[in-house]
Formats: sequence, C-alpha cells, structure tokens
Amino acid sequence: GYSVSKKHGNAVKRNRIKRLLRAAVREIFKEAQTPYYIVFMPKKAEEYSYDVFYKDILFAKNRENLK
Repeated sequence: GYSVSKKHGNAVKRNRIKRLLRAAVREIFKEAQTPYYIVFMPKKAEEYSYDVFYKDILFAKNRENLK
C-alpha cells in the first residue's frame, strides 16, 4: 500500500508521488513469486524522483532479503 499524507502537498502532488512509487515497485518486484504486503510511506522532500524511490526501495528489498 502507499500512504502519502497531506504534508506532502495538494492532491496532484500526492498522486504523482504514488505514481512514482508504484512504477518503482512494479519494476523492482516484477519477478516476485510470493505476494508481499508492504506499506510505503515516503519522507517529506523538496523534490521527488523515480530514481530516488527506485534506489531506496531496492535497498529495502535487499536489506530484508526479499526475493
């Protein structure tokens, strides 16, 4: 699930953040055989980018040894 609070901005900004998160997760977990239940809650930042989300999610996946 994706949780983006109002402190991140208006609805347009929050939806963009969720789209970026979904795209990164889709790319990283495309080969996953087992369903995972993960909640993503981004930290507040000045600017959000796909590359940063991708790097952070990949780091978390590797740290938790998810296959």
